[in-house]
Amino acid sequence: MPVFDELFSFPSSQTEPRSTDMAQAPKTAITPTRSENYPEWYQQVIKAADLAETSDVRGCMVIKPWGYAIWENIQKKLDARFKATGHENAYFPLFIPMSFLEKEAEHVEGFAKECAVVTHHRLEPDGEGGLRPAPAAQLEEPLIVRPTSETIIGATFARWVQSYRDLPILLNQWANVVRWELRTRMFLRTAEFLWQEGHTVHATSDEAMEETRQILDLYADFAENDMAMPVIKGEKTSGERFPGAVHTYSIEAMMQDRKALQAGTSHFLGQNFAKAQEIKFQDQEGQLAYAWTTSWGVSTRLVGGLIMTHSDDDGLIVPPRLAPAHVVILPMYKSDDERASVLATCQKLKTELEAERFDEEPIRVRIDDRDIRGGEKSWQWVKKGVPLRVTIGPRDVADDAVFLARRDSSEKGQGVPHREFVARAADMLREIQQHLFDRAATLRADNTTQIDNLADFEAYFTPQDAKNPEIHGGLAYCHFVESATMDQKLKDLKATVRCVPLEGDDEPGKCIFTGQPSVKRGVFAKAY
Repeated sequence: MPVFDELFSFPSSQTEPRSTDMAQAPKTAITPTRSENYPEWYQQVIKAADLAETSDVRGCMVIKPWGYAIWENIQKKLDARFKATGHENAYFPLFIPMSFLEKEAEHVEGFAKECAVVTHHRLEPDGEGGLRPAPAAQLEEPLIVRPTSETIIGATFARWVQSYRDLPILLNQWANVVRWELRTRMFLRTAEFLWQEGHTVHATSDEAMEETRQILDLYADFAENDMAMPVIKGEKTSGERFPGAVHTYSIEAMMQDRKALQAGTSHFLGQNFAKAQEIKFQDQEGQLAYAWTTSWGVSTRLVGGLIMTHSDDDGLIVPPRLAPAHVVILPMYKSDDERASVLATCQKLKTELEAERFDEEPIRVRIDDRDIRGGEKSWQWVKKGVPLRVTIGPRDVADDAVFLARRDSSEKGQGVPHREFVARAADMLREIQQHLFDRAATLRADNTTQIDNLADFEAYFTPQDAKNPEIHGGLAYCHFVESATMDQKLKDLKATVRCVPLEGDDEPGKCIFTGQPSVKRGVFAKAY
């Protein structure tokens, strides 16, 4: 396993040292660096890239335009996949009657501690210059602010489904949800977050399972091909299963600090919610039967995953397929005459680039002509993670060239003929997309191991430096059998079993925690 400094040896995108002391290493745009304090580095990348900020509501965040543009691109890519597989978008209420959650015992137990509850429908003056809930406006039944929508959507499906001819129902909604988290971190875990949740109804168990696995594959395809984030597809253990589900499947990714991130889940709900919500239909034999349902979702947590998979000590790096802008053009001039010719050249380049296609769409280009120093302007775009930065000054206009820098590379920028850059821009974006995936896949491979005994497992997940608890192992494939012994050991080490991978053959072995026979390895890691 690489030492910690090697883990964070990704090259800086910096094109020149900002320190005049040649004995010192060049400074980075983000402090602290990943190796110095990874959690704080993460927060500083968000701030430097202007992605989001904390809000006046505890535990919630304001997603700023650049961060929301990334989320919009995530939505766009996923929405196209959903619709290509026959799903339609709909919208359901934000509020859920408390009695609905009570109908599915495991579900209410799983979410009860995270629910925000509405008890009144009006405020009134409190007599001291403030406001209070009006006692006369107390609701007959409290309403839960949506933590997830299985119950309210299930009640709707019960009205819609009468016959096998009504099936399948394949719906998705883009929405916000509230889960009252006590410890929050922007994008990864907030009290309110944005997500999509799919909900489907089927006539048979096989159809519902096929849907569940199809969506898992869809999520994995998106993560790897659009986010450039390698993932493991697997089934959650019973202890990690979605409350009320029969089977829960997930995609798991490894971040640069070697922690795992659950990036998406797909749930086979069996007939549990159908029975709780009375989703019944007349089958082809004329018999009344309970339907089979699924649910699945990803959230703005993916933005956090993107940050932690690709970014470096100079800030955010955005995979081209999700970048709000593929190319930023930075005009440089000193006089009005220079300004006119430089801006004309920049606009010409923008028009030419937008006529080229990347990922079946026009290349997205921005010209930044703000009246600020050129170096400061360039560094702002470095920290925002734009794949390609192009500087054009009077000399470039005269030479019919541009000065080009790639965000994924430590190489200094270089002059490139104007026409050559236009012709090569889409290919360069494809190269960057692939490079980011390959780099993340290599990091994961270098920090993945098989462990066959408890002593090695404990050593792998025990911090190597008491002053820096982030220095620990990555992903460990181990034989296991769920037990109280395993649960306690994982709690002591602050590790988790992420999933049982779907790929790979069954392999007989012994549980490293109890010595009991085991037929397949699970993936263990510390996790977000």
